[in-house]
Amino acid sequence: MNKVYKSSTRALDGLLTDGITIMAGGFGLCGAPLNLINAVLESGVKRLTCVSNNAGVDGAGLGLLLETRQIDKMIATYFGSTKIFQQQYLDGIIEVELNPQGTMVERMRAGGAGIAAFYTPTGYGTPLAEGKETREFDGRGYVMETGLRSDVSLVRAWKADTDGNLIYRMSARNFNPPMAEAGAATVAEVEEIVSAGTLDPDHIHTPGIYVDRVVVGEDMEPIVEVRRTRSE
Repeated sequence: MNKVYKSSTRALDGLLTDGITIMAGGFGLCGAPLNLINAVLESGVKRLTCVSNNAGVDGAGLGLLLETRQIDKMIATYFGSTKIFQQQYLDGIIEVELNPQGTMVERMRAGGAGIAAFYTPTGYGTPLAEGKETREFDGRGYVMETGLRSDVSLVRAWKADTDGNLIYRMSARNFNPPMAEAGAATVAEVEEIVSAGTLDPDHIHTPGIYVDRVVVGEDMEPIVEVRRTRSE
């Protein structure tokens, strides 16, 4: 099966419909699949539930989908610096489900592993546990969290081979691996695609069995979110 696509738009052909759940990698914009998100923007799909550490920034990443109101619900760990995300939440336009960061990662890992739910002490006794099942183990309180899955996972990697095996680079790895595993369909944008068998198996972070499609991103230049300079 050919996993290599010529453009981000083609890589999403047949995967996007209104009302689906999309996972998008990245911590801020680091490791975020910006080209694939732009393709989602151009598709015009609506009523999306998006799972991501945060909602991009104003004018880039998932922030663009917020501007067009294509997102109805965000499952995230924090609001970040995205002013439009904050304002839509305050105005009641968007539904928000906040998770402790480690809990959300484990929810994605559980979803990818076929684990329906697990117990964690994180959030126990706080408003985050309201309405959730709780139990006590060895004298300590725990809250039950469910696994997270997506209809489509969008990830960014440094390098892929034609079988879909992925290698991430440094901090851009972040949430991408568990998201790749938790997607019913996973699409990766990368900087380079090499022939199958070229990558050292010990260096592969995400095995190709989890990846359905790969594409070299049209514009892989990083966007600096907060630029800090000093005089010489």
